[in-house]
Parts: sequence; structure tokens; C-alpha cells
Amino acid sequence: MDKKRTAHLISHTHWDREWYLPYEKHHVRLVALVDALLDKLDQSEAFRSFYLDGQTIILEDYLQVRPENRKRLEKHIRDGRILIGPWYILQDAFLTSGEANVRNMQIGHRDAKAYGEPAKIGYFPDTFGLVGQTPQLMKQSGIDNVFFGRGVKPTGFNNTVSDGGYESSFSELLWEGPDGSKVLGILFANWYSNGNEVPVDETEAKLYWERKLADAEKYASTNELLFMNGCDHQPVQLDLPEALETAARLYPDTEFVHSSLPQYLQSLKGAMDRELSTVKGELRSQRTDGWGTLVNTASARVYLKQMNQEGQALLEKVAEPLASFAHLLGKDYPHHLFTYAWKTLMQNHPHDSICGCSVDEVHREMVTRFAKSRHVAETIIDDSKMAVAEAVDTTGFAAYGEDPLPLIAMNTTGWTRSGVIAVEIDAARLYLRDGHGLEETARRMRAVDLSGRVLVDDRGREVACTVEDLGLLFGYDLPDDRFRQPYMCRKVRITFRAEAVPALGLRAYAWVRRAQRHEAAQAKAKSLLTGHRVMENEALRIEIAEDGSFSLNDKLSGRVYRDLGIYENTGDIGNEYMYRQPEGEKPLTTQGIAAQIRVLEDKPYRAALEIVHAWEIPASANELLDQEQRELVYYPERQAQRAKRLVPLEIRTVLSLEAGGKGVRIETKLNNQAKDHRLRMLFPTDLSAAKHRADSMFEIAERDNEPAPEWENPSNTQHQQAFVELGDGEAGLVVANLGLNEYEVLRDGRNTIAVTLLRAVGELGDWGLFPTPEAQCLGEHTFHLELIPYGGGEQGAFAAYTEAYQFQVPWTAAQTGIHAGSIAPLAAPLRWESAELAFSSLKINEETGDMMLRWFNMSRRGSELTFSPEIPVKQLYKTTILEEAHFPLTGNPAGGLSLPVGPCEIVTIGVRR
Repeated sequence: MDKKRTAHLISHTHWDREWYLPYEKHHVRLVALVDALLDKLDQSEAFRSFYLDGQTIILEDYLQVRPENRKRLEKHIRDGRILIGPWYILQDAFLTSGEANVRNMQIGHRDAKAYGEPAKIGYFPDTFGLVGQTPQLMKQSGIDNVFFGRGVKPTGFNNTVSDGGYESSFSELLWEGPDGSKVLGILFANWYSNGNEVPVDETEAKLYWERKLADAEKYASTNELLFMNGCDHQPVQLDLPEALETAARLYPDTEFVHSSLPQYLQSLKGAMDRELSTVKGELRSQRTDGWGTLVNTASARVYLKQMNQEGQALLEKVAEPLASFAHLLGKDYPHHLFTYAWKTLMQNHPHDSICGCSVDEVHREMVTRFAKSRHVAETIIDDSKMAVAEAVDTTGFAAYGEDPLPLIAMNTTGWTRSGVIAVEIDAARLYLRDGHGLEETARRMRAVDLSGRVLVDDRGREVACTVEDLGLLFGYDLPDDRFRQPYMCRKVRITFRAEAVPALGLRAYAWVRRAQRHEAAQAKAKSLLTGHRVMENEALRIEIAEDGSFSLNDKLSGRVYRDLGIYENTGDIGNEYMYRQPEGEKPLTTQGIAAQIRVLEDKPYRAALEIVHAWEIPASANELLDQEQRELVYYPERQAQRAKRLVPLEIRTVLSLEAGGKGVRIETKLNNQAKDHRLRMLFPTDLSAAKHRADSMFEIAERDNEPAPEWENPSNTQHQQAFVELGDGEAGLVVANLGLNEYEVLRDGRNTIAVTLLRAVGELGDWGLFPTPEAQCLGEHTFHLELIPYGGGEQGAFAAYTEAYQFQVPWTAAQTGIHAGSIAPLAAPLRWESAELAFSSLKINEETGDMMLRWFNMSRRGSELTFSPEIPVKQLYKTTILEEAHFPLTGNPAGGLSLPVGPCEIVTIGVRR
């Protein structure tokens, strides 16, 4: 006899902290919801449990207003009636970094443990697609499941086998990551509100359950049926116990249980007797018509994505490594500040926030949060870099010239780095406490002699540089033990190319006075400008055409890429979620439009050419768009076109090439005064390839150039983080970016990579009309990219990826004095080697004080990590992203280790000192 079917009712609310209402208006509703929930749990044992949406920030938000209810919350959490975690917030998967997702899981677990235990539920109810490494991240967090609502095409009707384009035969599936990790996937096939607002009245309940039970059975692989009793900002259904009593009377063949997600999982696993489909890799709704993927949130309000890239990079790639170095020197690691900065940043990471698909008030508040998190990160960086700089032995510079002014270049990336760096230093300083008077102090600073000085490296070799006199400036110190100390100084900016600064290390330089400059150093001063509108170094040659497009000759591979850097502009009658080009519109481009081109910089270490396009584009969509928006016309069915009136769009592009540089850097500046449009930059590759690769979370994701047969949307834009790359197996082109998360590989016969710079729209979209005039992104914008060609097949591609990852990370530099120290002028505390591994993070574990280093394998084959600490070490061990488990590694810790790393594996090494 078949087992009696069970209907599992899960009480929950999906809590978008901010979306179609500003944060505080949602916040007030949250307080009312949790008040009602606590009262119900206090009063009724029949109301068994409530799932608090997988994010512990709800507890913070509630207790901010209701601190007196903390003990009530704690009781119900410890009793298992309120389930919390595992995340701090429910983040977007494609627009937040791998390390941000790790911190999200770590902080969510830690905060949950202050109340009880985190629910081991991989919860992604409304995430706009999921990255391929999610199964591995879950497994490393002790989670063997994922609940999600988007990314997989709904299952076949009546449990048909998935041979007709369906990705899964059931709402239950196995999801396998690129490393081979597998988790049980639970697709909300009827959404996470399929058990919402259950009627108590028998007549209504009969109609309700006839439909709901049939809908669930249509997709389920077992008789364990999942019903999510809640929805977006849904108040608690307080009479659910009574509603379930009604259902039980109407359907004696069904057991109705006020359940929990862990209880449902246990029942489901015990009932499974059918083979599930295995879905591999990313879940991006590629087997759909392409109109509802929400992918163009990657380009909505691009300014937010740029701020996020900067904030993430400063925290995970600069502040944490530098604070770790300072910790090695005895300085306290500021765990509390990092937690605060990360939490503040992550409050911008929910899908309706970082995706830019909320009302204007929400995104204004986000800008403030980005600034707050950045200011904390910058303070940690300033304190840490000075601690490191003061420990560098600079006494040797006294032999290389008079009156040396040392400065330290710090490389916080995981690879040896060379590149142009600009450092501001004080040539002289007078404190106002010295009593010379403001006029006399200013006179002395203006009289400082800057002549006769050169820049030398740690071996006394002159380094070509440019010195800009910034003149007399006011400054101040904030000592730990006394009142602020104002001063006047004579400041200069020194720009030069730092050479071969070791990975996670530093190199010292000094600005010294010399009577005579070395002839050898003067002879090296060779221009990178080699012709009219031509820049060239040992590896690359860039030639700019009359219309501002350019060719890139990769001299090492012999490949030439032509017609690069053309701008494309189209109308956009969509919304913050999705792009929609007006029907029949032909894109505008700068191809063939004469540009003004001039030399902007001609230095031995760098050349730059400026390209100015004086362009005109339509001012907006025509009046029909406003009418269609008010009538809630579904955006793919809109008929609006662009207006006839034109407005100016002047685009200033700077191409720069460094001596020894591996790529050409692009800076684009513009003042956008147009609405309802999209601006992209085009990079034809002319390479024969059916697939391309894009940087994603802990993975180089491989994607098809052609969409699936079901795809109807003319646009096939996709997500990226640091870069997108297309190659033919021998050579290829990497297009790196800073905070430009949307690209498309065009089906134009040239495999053109199109990167979205700006998308301007005027409404939120989704379930109603929510005007968003600030999403038109009017005003000044600056965008940064780098083109990195490569040869040498896969190994050449890995080297290009390394350059793209370093492009994300700013240099750090600090002025210091002449002093002895424990750090050599050229030093790195840790060394590692692997062509296939990408370095991800270095931080200190709060519980153990151990250093934590993380890498991921860019390759889909096994690799090896050679790790050699240059500092005293007691133990090396392998751990997970939660940094809780310890798996000791054999060998001599002081001598380092060689560790096998699996395909696409995320590997974390603990260093105990």
C-alpha cells in the first residue's frame, strides 16, 4: 500500500529589507510581524514553528527597535520554534564576490550561535539565478541541500522524463558543482508562496486544496509535499493550526503537518525511491524564453556595482591582508571593525538592493552604506600599512643619496606584481605646535628645495618617475595618546612603475637627493609612443583609427584584434530588471564618426592617448512609453520607440599602455543627459569559438555563445565579475572590468564581446508601476576596463586571468622614515606557487588567531599548491570556508608543503604560529 501523502506546511516570510518601499517602511512592518509571531508562539503550542527567511539580520533589525524582546526571541530559537540562519543576509549570487559570500555564511553562523544553532538549510528562495560553485560552498558549510526558486526550467508535466528540454524531471533534483560536489536541490516549482493564506472555511478550503495538492503532485517525486505558507513581507498566518484542522477533515488521505524545513528534508530523504535528474553547473534559466531571467539587474544603476566592487576589493583584497601583516608584527587584528564593515557592506547585497531594482530611496541609502563601509576599510588600511612601513628596515637608503625619504609599495594580491603607482609624500612638514606662526610656517614650507632628487629602489637603482609639486597643504595627525596635531607640509606626488613587488609583500623605494643622475638611468627613458596615434611596448602595439576605434597587436601570439572600442547605443523601454530594445530599432555606433585624438601622457613608464567623441543620441523614449508603463503593459509587448529630439553625449576615452604592461587600460568618462537607453563598448575578437568563459564566484564559468533553443529574447546578456574571455584554444582576449557586471557575446560573425557601461531606465518593473527617475543615471560617470590578449593556450589564459584579478586591486603605499626594522626592503611573509590556482583571501581567524589563506582552482583538472611560509609556523592545516574543521597536513610546517587540489576546488589553509 502506498504511503499516505504528507503536506508539509512551512510558516515563513520572505523578507526583502528594502524594495518597493524604503528600508524603514519595511522595517516598521517587520517589527509588527515579529511582535505578532512572538505573541502567537507564547500563547499556542499548536503553532509549532516559523522560518525566519534564512537571514540573521532580521534579528538585528527587530531588536534595534524591540531590545526588550531579546529573551523571548532566544527562548523560541533555542526551543526550535524559530529557525534562523545560515546567512547574515539573502544575497544576490552573481553580483557579490566569493569572499563576500563566505563572510556572509561565517557571520550568519556566528550570529545564529549566539541564540542557538543555525538551520543547515541552503536557502535561496528568490535569488536571480545561482552560481555553479553553490554546491561546494554548501558542502563546506555542512549543508547538503539547496532550496531555490529560480534558475532551472520548471519540470515536465505529470513527471515526464527530462528529454524534452526540461532540466529536471521533478521539483527535487541533484545539483552538481564543477568540483563534483552534490547537494539535494529543492525547486520551489510553484513558488515559495504555494501554501500561502490557507482558508479555515471548509468551502474555501476545499477549492484551495484541490488546486494546491494537484499542483504540488504535478512536480513532486514523492508523497512528501512542500507548501510554503508565506510570501514577500507576508504577515504570519496566525490561524494556520485551525486551517490545518479543516484540511485534515476534508482530506483524510493526507496528513497535514505544521512542519519545518529540516523536518521536511528528513521525511523527503526517507521517502525517495525514484531516480532524480542531475543538474550541473550554473542555474541561470537558460532553458527558458529569456524574458524573465532578471539578468539585466547586472546593469541597472551601474554606479552601485562600481561602489560594491571598490568596497569588496578594499576589504578582502587590501584591508584584510594588510591587517594580517600588521598582526604578524604584534598589532591587534581589528575583528570588530571588519565585522562592522562587512555587515554594513552586505546590507547592500540583497537581490533587490545590489541588483538596483528598488525605488530610488533604497538606493540613496545604499550609497551612504557603501561610503560607511569604505571609510572603515580605509581606516584599517591606513593604520595597518603604517605599522608595516614602520617595521621595514630603511637604513640602507642612507647610502644611496642625501636626505632620503623612504616609501613602501605594498602588493596585497596573490601574485608578483609590477605596475604604475602614484604616491603622495611630504617632502617636509612643520607642526603648528612648534610655534612658528602660520605665516612663518607657510614661508618655510614654500622654501623647501625639491631639486636634485631622484627615486631609487631597494638596491639604489634609479627609477624613472614623475614628480608633481602639490604645494603647501594642511594636514593633521590623530595620535592615540593626545589631542590632534595639525601641521603644514610641502607635498609631492611621485608616479613611477614599481617592479616585481612580491605576492603579498612589499618593496621599498626612497626619494633621495643626488648631485648627479646616473647616465644609465637617463638612457632608459624611452617613449612608448612609436608613431602617429600608436603606442607600443615589448608585447603590445595599439593603433588608433580616425573614428577612435583601435587595433591591438599581440606581438607574442601574433594575433591582431581590430575595430576595438566602438561605442554602441540603443533605446531601452524595459525596466530595472530587464532590457528591452525598441522593436526594429537599429543601434547607433561611433563607427565612422571622426574623433579628436591627442597625446595625454608620454612618460618612460606609461603612455596615454585621449579620444573624444562629440556624439548625439535620442533624448529619451517617446511619449508612448509613459502610457505603456501606466497601463502596466508587459515590457516585451511594448511598442514605444525613441524620441526624435537629440541630446549631446560627449565621450572622453583614455587608452594607456605601461612599459612591461600585459594589457591596454581604458578609462571612459561621460555626462549622461539621455533617458531610456543603453551604452555599450564593443570588442570584436574574430576568434572561432562556440564557448567563452566569465569570472564568477570561485569559478571560471564556461558558457555557450549561442543560447538554448527555447531562448526567444533577442538579447543574451550575462553576468560577469572580474572579466569575460573568449579564446580559440591557442590565443584569446580577456576583457577585464571594474564593477561592470554585464556583457554579451554577440552573434555577429565576429564573436564580439559587448560590455555594458550604462543602462538608463525609469521604472522598477515587476508587479506594478513604481517610477524610478534616478535609475536614469543622469550625470557624470567614469568606467574602467583592461584588454588583455594572450597566447599559449590554457596556461596563457590563466596568466591573463591573473592580470585581470590584479586589475581589481589598488596598490597600497606608505611614506616612512629612516629606521631599522625586522622586515627587509624586499620581502613577503608567505610564498606559494601554482599556475592554475587563483588567490582569494588572507585574514586572521577570530577564534584561533590563525592565519587563513584561500585559493580556488581555475582549472577543471587537478592541480597542486606549493606553499612556503617565510615566518615561523607550528602547524599547517586544511579547513573549510567556515574555518571550523581542522585537517592537519603532513610534513614540516616550517618547510612548507605541496598539496594536491582537485578540479575547481576551493581550498583554505590555516597557519598556526
